[in-house]
This record gives sequence, structure tokens and C-alpha cells, in this order.
Amino acid sequence: MSQIRNVGARTLRPLTAVEQFHVFTERHLEQIPQLQRLPAELRRSMRAVAQVLPFRVNSYVVDELIDWSNIPDDPIFQLTFPQQGMLAPEDFSHIAGLLDAGADPAQIRATAQDIRHRLNPHPAGQRLLNVPRLDDKRLEGMQHKYRETVLFFPSQGQTCHSYCTFCFRWAQFIGDKELRIASHEATLLHRYLRQHHEVTDLLVTGGDPMVMKTRHLAGYLEPLLQPEFDHVQTLRIGTKALSFWPQRFVLDDDADDLLRLLERLVRKGKHVAVMAHYNHWRELDTPIAREAVRRLRATGAVIRSQSPLIAHINDAADVWAQLWQTQVRLGIMPYYMFVERDTGARRYFEVPLVRAWEIYRAAMQQVSGVARTVRGPSMSAGPGKVEVQGVAEVAGEKVFVLRFIQARNPDWVQRPFFARFDPQATWLDDLRPAFGDEAFFFQSEYDAMQVRAAL
Repeated sequence: MSQIRNVGARTLRPLTAVEQFHVFTERHLEQIPQLQRLPAELRRSMRAVAQVLPFRVNSYVVDELIDWSNIPDDPIFQLTFPQQGMLAPEDFSHIAGLLDAGADPAQIRATAQDIRHRLNPHPAGQRLLNVPRLDDKRLEGMQHKYRETVLFFPSQGQTCHSYCTFCFRWAQFIGDKELRIASHEATLLHRYLRQHHEVTDLLVTGGDPMVMKTRHLAGYLEPLLQPEFDHVQTLRIGTKALSFWPQRFVLDDDADDLLRLLERLVRKGKHVAVMAHYNHWRELDTPIAREAVRRLRATGAVIRSQSPLIAHINDAADVWAQLWQTQVRLGIMPYYMFVERDTGARRYFEVPLVRAWEIYRAAMQQVSGVARTVRGPSMSAGPGKVEVQGVAEVAGEKVFVLRFIQARNPDWVQRPFFARFDPQATWLDDLRPAFGDEAFFFQSEYDAMQVRAAL
């Protein structure tokens, strides 16, 4: 790795991971020293859940971010280690029983696969509606849901430094090629962008593109500096590396190369937006995390933060207020508060929409205007990004007030609509139109889109 850096008068040193990047997966649970002090039943439950949902954590998270005196309630532990409640009780009992009995690994894998397919692995029409075509062929490593924005999934970036337990893209990480979204075809990406001048934004996502070597990332992005791509104004990079491996921007062998790449893109006129995933203010609390932010901002890139509101991790207004205040102080722009998606371990992490709105509102009341750039609570649902604007009484009926922040049809954007108040609803599909209407205004057009896509 590159030389350890001095920050002011102190040496910046991630305490256990300067020399080597240690990664633990399901096979290595017993090798994490801190786990050996935990009750055997807790370790058993983690092993069982990790058979079904992906688990990966690194030494930086284990040694620097988790408060091991506060297990299992520590939010970063909840964020990274499997929890029993992530599976339905009957599914947990089945998979744990097989492990206890020393069942054939093939039987355990088959059971896990059956459970996964019942967890809605690709929500919101990702495979049916979002995959674009070029020369009448599906571009499997790309998505084009909204007119202005294309998502690209580079094959070298379809893992993460650690996995979030709530991740809506968990199906990327379980080794099932049929469920994985990825492409190594930079030429197809560039050909598609040449033909679609309505696209202003490219989002490189995953997994995490920051697990890639800089030379691979440059191969996708640097060609976009040619005049034929002038319509692509914004290059977004979705990453959790600022939280889970800030060494990527400070100490890794090609950290300086990465920063120089971003500088070149900015200098040549592209708006570079690092879409940073932060779930708790503790992720910004280490010296190396703050140094990573400082170095990244010095390139001219803008850091925007986004995260879902999730039970057991950040379902409290004070946590969000402190997160936003810390981000503003460090020069990060709070951008989105999402609602936990209807996939994977949602049963453990979801929060009722009314509670999400109450937390959002209470957090907003604690911060100044420069931190009120956050949009939410927002559901990234099939028709588009739907924001819960509040709860109100209209014409004698208690309702949710909703609007599209982004939509498959741009004409839907910013149009308010109303749903009957439901204190248990956690997702758009749980809601029903208010005032006796049979369907929301967008429903028939959205249904028609799905029919056409299925033909």
C-alpha cells in the first residue's frame, strides 16, 4: 500500500488493516475473535441466516466501527452481521435444523435457494422493465428506468468491501448467475449512450464500483470525455467504500490514481457525484473516514449521501439529525432518505410509512436549512420514486399525501396524489387510493408498461 499519511500532528493509521485487507465471509465466522465471546445461540443464528442471505465483513468494520460491548444492539453490528429475525420463523427453523443435523451441503444449498426465491430478489421491475436494448438485444448489465439516467453495473464492481444486511441488491452476491446484473462490455455502454442523447446522467453502481482497480473504472469513464458524449453531463458513482473501506481513497495502492482520475473528469467539465451510502453517523467518526472525505472533495467531486430508514439501525430522529449535521460539517450534501425496499430481509428492517414520515419530520426540525436538502421518505417503487410528503385530513378523510420525485413517465413527476391512511403500510403496494377512487392516476399506464414488457 501507499505510505501511511500524516494528518496534522497525528499519524493516520487504521489500527488493524494497514498491511492487509481482511475479509470475512460465512466460512470465516468462527475466525472473528470478537464473536467467540458471544453466546453460542447467537453464533448459531448468524451461521443459519448466512446460508441464505449474503454475509461479508472486513477487519476495519469489525475493529473500528462496531461497539462490541453493545451486542446485539450496536447499529453497525446490525448493519453487517446476520440477525435471526431476517428470516421468517419457519425458514429459520428449517435451515438451522439442517445445520444442527449436519445435513448434506447440497440439501442446505437447495433449501437456501428455495427461501431466496420467495424473497423478491429483483424488486420494482428491475429485470422486466428496466433492461434497455441495443440492436434488439437486452443489455443485461445496464438499467434505464428514468429518461435522463442510465445505470451501469461493471462486472469488476459487483461485490462490496462489506455487505449491508438490508441490501436490496442482495441477489447480486449469492453466486446465482441468473439473478446477477453485470457487464464488462464498455463498448456496449458507450454505443448505447451515443444513441441516447436524452441521457444526461450515468450512474456506475453495483455492488460497489470502488472495489475495482482504478484502471478498470477509468476504462469505463474516460471515453466519456470525448465530444460525442457531451450530453452525458453527470457521472455518478454509487459507493459504500467511504464507510466500509475509506482506505480506498487514502492508503490503497492506487488511491492517488483514483483521485487523479476524478480530478481529470471534473477538470474536463463533467459533474462527478459520489453517491455515498451512510446509515449512521458512527460511520463518519474515525479519522481515516474523515480524511477520505477531505481527499475526495479536494478533487472537485461532490459527495451526496443517501440511505434507507431501517429498523434496528437508524429508526430514530436524533440519529438522522446527527448524521445530517455531521455530513454538512464535512462538506457532504444530504440527498435521500429511502424507505426499506420490499425485498430480502424486509420483514426485519421495514418501518411503517407513517413512522418513517414522523422520524423524517422530527429530524428536519432539528437541523438548519443547509441540511434540509434531504428528499424523503422515498420509496423506489415500480412506477418511480414516490415521496411521502405527510399525513393530512382532506374532505374529512385521513390520507397520505404523496408525489413522484422521479417516474417512468416524466409527466407523473411532482403530481400530488392521495392514499387512504394505513398505519401498518410499509410500501406503495400496501396503499389504496383515497376518496373512493378505484386506482391511482398512474396505475393503468403502469400496468400497460408491464404488459408490453412481458410480450
